[in-house]
Amino acid sequence: MDANLQVHQEGSHCHINISGELTIYGAAELKPVLLEHLAGASRLEINLAGVEEMDAAGFQLLYLLKREAKSGNKVVSLVAHSPAMLEVLALLNMEADFGDPLVLAS
Repeated sequence: MDANLQVHQEGSHCHINISGELTIYGAAELKPVLLEHLAGASRLEINLAGVEEMDAAGFQLLYLLKREAKSGNKVVSLVAHSPAMLEVLALLNMEADFGDPLVLAS
């Protein structure tokens, strides 16, 4: 897996920090892990500050999480967007459609 996850569960809220590469090479491995965390939480907060590289597969995985959360009356929040994440959002023209305030990690 090219991305590293740090998970912290607080009751029904799950906080996940993703660092490294969120690309096609790791997205397939991350998908079941992230969906499992979503299944066990009412709210999932994903910190993207440590994402150094992201491609369309990484974007699709995050979009899938948002869609699954919405259909299950749950919330997925993406916070501390890395420059790599912002670049992909801009390239796909999805800045406004993705639904989270775009805040660069400090």
